Amino acid sequence: MSEKGLSFAEVSILVILLVEGEQVSNIDLKERYGVTLTGESRLKLNDLKLVESRKQGRAFVHLLTSDGWGRVAEEIESGIPMPRGVAGAMNLALVSLVRRILARTGQPLNYFYLPESAPAALASEAEAAALPSEDGDELTERIRAAYTELAAEPGAWVSLARLRPLLGDAERTEVDRTLKGMIHLPDVSIIPESNQKVLTSEGRAAAVIIGDQEKHLISIEAL
Repeated sequence: MSEKGLSFAEVSILVILLVEGEQVSNIDLKERYGVTLTGESRLKLNDLKLVESRKQGRAFVHLLTSDGWGRVAEEIESGIPMPRGVAGAMNLALVSLVRRILARTGQPLNYFYLPESAPAALASEAEAAALPSEDGDELTERIRAAYTELAAEPGAWVSLARLRPLLGDAERTEVDRTLKGMIHLPDVSIIPESNQKVLTSEGRAAAVIIGDQEKHLISIEAL
């Protein structure tokens, strides 16, 4: 067990779910990684609100929560206890590499997260049908303008809590719908805050729900 009460296996599951970036079933976990999330570990991670699990057919599917993102970042920073042997040594080396990269770049863990799955896997059919054009949608341009006003440089992370007030009288539902569509644009990323301890009540309230997960930060590369 780590000092924070998670076993190496449980931390490993969190890392796997972070890499997957969307809900994944026990069947897929078994096929891709040779592991499953069941029994006491599933209940524990659910109770800690690090993972959301639900039954889909005969198998459970799992999704890393925003708190789960933060927990992975904390575990990497504090040092994940590794099992003995070559496999443990390799994992230790990889985690140390990630820690050095984060320290040298000054970026949070979620800066490097780039999901590879198709857009429809992360959005509902309604969200996927509402993709904005890059030079069309007026609200998209207002969001871009607000981001440009707030961002220190192209690609910098800006909280939705700071961005929303600059959108004037735009309705919350329309802003959320537009943000959900913008994740499919090549220069836009919207991610959770990895350090949940820094989130204020305003920051949580400003989050947009995408793929059953709260997203708090937006980055736009092209201004």
